[in-house]
Amino acid sequence: MAVSIPELLQDLRAETLPCTENEPLARHTTFRIGGPAAVFCQPRTAAELMRTLELCRAHHVRTYLLGNGSNVLFADAGFPGAVVCLTALASQPTLERQPDGRVALKAGAGVTLAAVCRAACAAGLTGLEFAYGIPGTLGGAVYMNAGAYGGEIKDALASAAFLDERLRLQTLPTPALALGYRTSVFETKNWCILEATFLLKPDPQGPAAVQARMEDFMARRRDKQPLDLPSAGSTFKRPQGAFAGRLIDQCGLRGFAVGGAAVSEKHCGFVVNKGGATCADVLALTEEVCRIVKEKTGYTLEREIRVVG
Repeated sequence: MAVSIPELLQDLRAETLPCTENEPLARHTTFRIGGPAAVFCQPRTAAELMRTLELCRAHHVRTYLLGNGSNVLFADAGFPGAVVCLTALASQPTLERQPDGRVALKAGAGVTLAAVCRAACAAGLTGLEFAYGIPGTLGGAVYMNAGAYGGEIKDALASAAFLDERLRLQTLPTPALALGYRTSVFETKNWCILEATFLLKPDPQGPAAVQARMEDFMARRRDKQPLDLPSAGSTFKRPQGAFAGRLIDQCGLRGFAVGGAAVSEKHCGFVVNKGGATCADVLALTEEVCRIVKEKTGYTLEREIRVVG
């Protein structure tokens, strides 16, 4: 099957579907690392998304679905196909009261998780405070079952709507989405998340109480995490029975660097871009960290960030 990037671009432009050529992916990730995407698409509606994916398939062009890029490390050579960015699919949160007193909060996949949390707070709804400050989109948060401070997306999620492998609109309830520790059914299926619905409870003390908890979680983040440097958040998954950052620190790797990539001085569970870091730097650093931690502690670390090339 012949792959045709020029013809794909021609067809996308003929239908005025938003796209650019050789777009630097470093601009679209929180790591600020990555070479160019051969094609970069940013559909604004579900219909545009569906048509974009149809054209990519017709031209046999590989696709990668991107949110806020907060958990992605793109290769230095870039991505040879089409990166389809979903941040423009940002239908704002809507609220619908349920018969049992809970409230359904629905939002598009491209809305930031912070915006979803703020909407819940403004309505005095509790259940998503833990997610405030997680630097991703709603779609990305569902895709990886994002979590922090003892909470996970699956705890409040009711359902997700998506395009399936045949680009048909489907909706499934949370139990059918196989949400586990930083994983979901979307990792193994060729499905594209469009929106998600949460079921939240009104806080008896109102928005002020919700806001106070959100601010507390954010203060903890600022205090303990290297938010002043580009990173992809927690770099390693939590090994059973231990904490990655603590193991790395115990091995004397605080500040350990390869090129422009370094283990954060502030939180050893983060690898940061201190300036000019490449994908190769990050991969070499994380592989060495994993090797040393295994050698000295017996624990096997696994990268949480997605490496794409």
